This record gives sequence, C-alpha cells and structure tokens, in this order.
Amino acid sequence: MTGRRIDLQDLLFGLFLVGVAAFTTVATWSLRVGTAANMGPGYMPRAIAALVCAFGLFFVGRGLVSPFKSIAPPQPRAVIFILAAVAAFAVLVTTAGLMIASVVTIVIAGFASREMRVVETVLFGSAMAVGAVLVFVQALKLPVPIWPW
Repeated sequence: MTGRRIDLQDLLFGLFLVGVAAFTTVATWSLRVGTAANMGPGYMPRAIAALVCAFGLFFVGRGLVSPFKSIAPPQPRAVIFILAAVAAFAVLVTTAGLMIASVVTIVIAGFASREMRVVETVLFGSAMAVGAVLVFVQALKLPVPIWPW
C-alpha cells in the first residue's frame, strides 16, 4: 500500500465538472433567470449548471475518499477516431444533412473501440439519427437540413 488515498481520476473529473458549471454560470450571468413558471433565457443553463456542479462535487468527494487509482494513458486510436467523428459531423451536418451526418459520426466514433461491430454500429447510428431528427428538427424546430436534397 502506497498510503495515497486520492482517486485522481474521480477527483480530476469532478473538478472538470465544477469548472464547466462555473464557466456556464459566468457566461449566463447577464441573462434573466425568471421563475419556474416564467422561465427566462438563463433559467435552463443555470439549472443544468447546478446539476453538473452537484455531480462534480459528488465526484470530488468520492475521489478524496476512494483508494488510489492511476489514470490510464490515452489511447491514440480512440483520440483520433473521436476527433475525426466530431470533425465529420461539423463538415457534414450542413452539406449532407442531419441523418447522414449522424450515422457517419457514430460509425466513425465506433472505430475508436477495437470491439466495434459494423452492422450493430450502423443500426445504432440509424436509430440515433432518427431520434436526432425527431428531437432537433421536429420537436425543437431547429433549421437543420435533414437530407442533402
């Protein structure tokens, strides 16, 4: 036993979440919050920031009392494919539409794992693409093209 009692992974993740919550709160400080019955533009960002902060504090606490675990080194394959997936979505969403961009993004991200199964990943990507269209285009009425035509 090394005598170290800090789980660095949980501690750093918790601090990251607290930092994201703090940044969100500062960025939305000038927006009117309102009440639950009459929400202003700052209500949801601050409410979500409070939840993220609570999760962050939970992980900070757990990291301080859990036994030491070292942080695994980043896997180059995972980093490359996740970054490629984000870049592909950014390029494709306006040119190929949300459906194609979503499927391509999920398939590319799937290659980050050595255990990826192509058929399952394409089916999952298709289901997520339909869900994205239903949420963002149909429910929220965002002006995002669904198909390239």
